[in-house]
Amino acid sequence: MNYEVDSRKVRPGQTFVALKGHTVDGHDYILDAIKNGASKVVAEKNVQCSVPLEIVENTEKYLKEVLKKEYADKINTLKIIGITGTNGKTTTAYLTYQLLNDLGEKTAYIGTIGFKTPNEEIVTENTTPDILTIYTLLLHALEIGCNTVVMEISSHALSYERIYGLHIDIAAFTNLTEDHLDYHKTMENYLNAKLKIIDYVHKDSKLIVNSDDEASKAFVNKFGSGIKLGYNNKKYDYIIEKANITPAETNITFTYENKEYNVTTNLTSKFNVYNYMTALAILHECGFSLQEIISKTKDLHAPKGRCETHKVNNGYAVIDYAHTPDAVEKVITAYNELKKDRVITIVGCGGDRDPIKRPIMGNIATSLSDYTILTSDNPRTEDPAKIMEDILKGVKSDNYEVELDRKTAIKKGIEMLKPEDILLILGKGHEDYQIIGHTKIHLDDAEEVENWQKEHEVLP
Repeated sequence: MNYEVDSRKVRPGQTFVALKGHTVDGHDYILDAIKNGASKVVAEKNVQCSVPLEIVENTEKYLKEVLKKEYADKINTLKIIGITGTNGKTTTAYLTYQLLNDLGEKTAYIGTIGFKTPNEEIVTENTTPDILTIYTLLLHALEIGCNTVVMEISSHALSYERIYGLHIDIAAFTNLTEDHLDYHKTMENYLNAKLKIIDYVHKDSKLIVNSDDEASKAFVNKFGSGIKLGYNNKKYDYIIEKANITPAETNITFTYENKEYNVTTNLTSKFNVYNYMTALAILHECGFSLQEIISKTKDLHAPKGRCETHKVNNGYAVIDYAHTPDAVEKVITAYNELKKDRVITIVGCGGDRDPIKRPIMGNIATSLSDYTILTSDNPRTEDPAKIMEDILKGVKSDNYEVELDRKTAIKKGIEMLKPEDILLILGKGHEDYQIIGHTKIHLDDAEEVENWQKEHEVLP
């Protein structure tokens, strides 16, 4: 890659593009970029520098256009699978990634849990990284022999054109529920941002939608057609007839072209039925037979922090990334259906993010759980106590307590468990940090559960 936007990462011979970010202006770091070896600078204003300078009206637009011109044709030789939706993107993409590799298609994954190939992992900052990172990772995928890349594509990525110049061969839509309204303001704007994924498909592309979600109609209408999946509707292509869900596995019966199939997966909950079936449909539309896909399903596992289950203190601790009202409701409801005794939920809301959902989250958690511990989840620059005030506005019962320290909350939750109780630790999932102010402090929910086990249990 000939371009860089972070002065600290510049390698000798690269062109440094000075971007104006929300909090940082790349023009302030031009001299640092040159010290690190930049052989050219692209900027929006005249600055004194010892290397050739190109002045453009908008450096962000310049970067998009030059990346598209120099690299898009090469990158678009990859088969790109793009998955959008509020919830389920990560699990669906990760299942698709696993299945493709298990079936011999060398595939990379880009999304919330980073960049993955069968042999390496790279941490990324966002669900869909910035455009330069995406192009760099896709070029790397090509260089190491990948044929396919599965990408989570967020509404922010579509709004900011982070996949500018790319062609999506298979697009999939999971669902649309309230999230990111601090940015999008209205659900209509949020939907319109998601719909922009259709701008990146071509005439031979395929669109797969969860047709049980009302918003799927907008995707099908914009694209002109769609491969549909969902429960018990004869108009769908992949028809889920029934799903028998237990704490250990899920058995799914579905029909395709009037033929019935049966598959067992070790993922649990109804929403994972949708995630698995979307992945199965993607694989089938890639050309693999349903029987081939089913034969590899037994080897699948959910990504870290997605219904990740630990047997602890004679009960179960389940760590999940659910951090929207819809996701929290679905997770708690799913485990209420599986519980033998109580569901105890630990949950909070992030700071500097959509405050509208806070009382909704508080109400959902306390209404659906037998007991709730309300805690912190990335307070960022907000006062955790103020965030909690907002959450408590929606609480209408007394089956809860407040423990702002997340580590202490997790410890309390585990020690509360009776045999067969289920403790849901929601909001952080795979994340191994807590953002307090502008600082990331190490905190991993799964690690806290494991630490408790080491201190209190004799492990096999």
